[in-house]
Amino acid sequence: MNITSVGVIGGGVMGRSIAVDLLFHGFQVVLVDLSGEILDAAFQEIMRNIRFSALVKKSLPLINPEEAAQNIQLTTVLSEVGQCDFIIENVTEDWAVKEGIYRKLDEICRPEVCFGVNTSCISITKVGSVTGRSGQVIGMHFMNPAVLKPSIEVIKGYYTSEATIQLVNQFLALMEKEAIIVEDLPGFVSNRVSHLFMNEAAFVVMDQVASPEAVDRIFKQCYGHKMGPLETADLIGIDTVVKSLDVLYESYQDSKFRCCPMLRKMVDAGRLGKKSGQGFYVYG
Repeated sequence: MNITSVGVIGGGVMGRSIAVDLLFHGFQVVLVDLSGEILDAAFQEIMRNIRFSALVKKSLPLINPEEAAQNIQLTTVLSEVGQCDFIIENVTEDWAVKEGIYRKLDEICRPEVCFGVNTSCISITKVGSVTGRSGQVIGMHFMNPAVLKPSIEVIKGYYTSEATIQLVNQFLALMEKEAIIVEDLPGFVSNRVSHLFMNEAAFVVMDQVASPEAVDRIFKQCYGHKMGPLETADLIGIDTVVKSLDVLYESYQDSKFRCCPMLRKMVDAGRLGKKSGQGFYVYG
């Protein structure tokens, strides 16, 4: 199957990041979200990131921002993705929301179209079970910023077919990325480990062992990480981290995934990280 157009469901942090990556690599993008306001903000950030990313990563294909703007369609109507060749879904980590989206996508999209589930923790097998195409449902866990990452975590659901895996490998090769394929258990590899880091780092701050700055400096300067765990939490979104921890706790019933109370308090206070302007750090 030749993929030229991609439906991106969700215009939040990851949806915008993936849209930038797709536009750099010549794909037509249909970006769907709930309101024109969200989509307008997404479009402005996508255009800024296209200009910025080209300066940071010199190997990216040359693209004119005006040309990129012509290759993205913004819509609040889910059925607009009906003619897309591939779907990447990035909605909130809430099963009730995801289930409804996938039931609708299954009706809207052509029978041969595959669904890439960009989820932090929710089972790919569970997502596939609410569609009539479970063999064509695969996890595609992009990291942020997507355009600067050379690999992504690809999750094989119980029924994901070899043909779907092959298609995704070919698709990602066009995006200059390698698929690292793992099996399907909640959290997979990256978030099953990284959310422990972020959660325990929040406990360290709550217990007044160290400031957020000190925690992140230790991980960057002593361990060589590019970002500290609390900077990462701010980038992902504190609300998304909390929802993911709740999924992990519910899935494994293991106390190591208990969510730090301070994280819940931050969500209640609207301190969601970069997207709200304040989380563990303040953003201009």
